[in-house]
Amino acid sequence: MTADPTMARIGQAVELHHQRGQREAARELFARIWADIGGERGDPLHVCVLAHSMADVQDDVHQELTWDLRALAAACLITEGRVAEAGVPLSVAGLYPSLHLNLSECYRKLGDLGRAREHFRQARDGIGALGDDAYGRLVKDGLERVAEQLGETV
Repeated sequence: MTADPTMARIGQAVELHHQRGQREAARELFARIWADIGGERGDPLHVCVLAHSMADVQDDVHQELTWDLRALAAACLITEGRVAEAGVPLSVAGLYPSLHLNLSECYRKLGDLGRAREHFRQARDGIGALGDDAYGRLVKDGLERVAEQLGETV
């Protein structure tokens, strides 16, 4: 469990979605947390993680893209010290492969293959920041799937 109460709440919403299949309930909890943190004016770590997770529960790819772009913008403002303080077991660099992978997938769905490939390559280039754990394997598996769809190599 993380030392940061907001990160714990975000984790609860992620669990609603991924482990319980309750997409709408997760989306509602994410929206409440988003309001509580002050939206994009909130702590960049909270904004990044929440927006990245909120993107996953969107039904419309344009909304998904909007949330993923918010997450990427916030990631640029996160420090290693803040990540450690929150008890997140990743480096800041470890956030980027998943962010870029999701953006690649959004742009692919929208038919913008140039941007999809650009973000795919950024995800691929950053993959070394991930560990050989469940999260790292999840992102690497996603990278392989998207590579196949885009005709790229990992």
